[in-house]
Amino acid sequence: MEITWYGNSCFRITERSMPTVVTDPYDHASAGFKALKLKADIVSVSHDAPGHNFVKGAKGASWEIRGAGEYEIGGVFVTGVAIKEGKDTNLVFTFDYGGVTVCHLGDMRSVPSRAQVEALGSVHVLLVPVGGGNALSAAKAAEVIAMIEPGIVVPMHYKVDGSNLKLNPLKQFLQEMGLSKEKAEPSLKITSSSVPSETKVVVLDVAS
Repeated sequence: MEITWYGNSCFRITERSMPTVVTDPYDHASAGFKALKLKADIVSVSHDAPGHNFVKGAKGASWEIRGAGEYEIGGVFVTGVAIKEGKDTNLVFTFDYGGVTVCHLGDMRSVPSRAQVEALGSVHVLLVPVGGGNALSAAKAAEVIAMIEPGIVVPMHYKVDGSNLKLNPLKQFLQEMGLSKEKAEPSLKITSSSVPSETKVVVLDVAS
């Protein structure tokens, strides 16, 4: 499996001979990144905002998932869990590829209940917002990670050069996790046998 980050909360998840997933595609005018030109079989949208719902940024998708429920698409098991955030609803998605399960927390704002965490099941890779704004602060993100106990954590939704989004920098999250500056990787490549036993933070570059 390969996971590539395109800024904000947008990732592409690919696995050989299985459907490609794109999460939370953004309108580049609102986010400040380059226009998305991705191809996908499945697009997930955590909530209805320009920084997360621009499905035209992912061409060819046969499935557009905007609601809670369980879906089986080409061997990928997708679960959407709705979490109320004040007057709004945020969708947390898990993508089970039959060996590696990826969880995308969307624009989660507050620490979930134990029951909500248990509904996610076992998570190997956690895509977590860390930059505050309308989502988790660095401190709350660290608390959520401790509850979910994933093998790998990939931070998202934080301030990067060129973005219009008013978010906090990654440095604050790394400090909460007891880390110094981490080298950014172009993508995350992972198999079921390479998931670490203790939680590891992997920082990704914004793909061009």
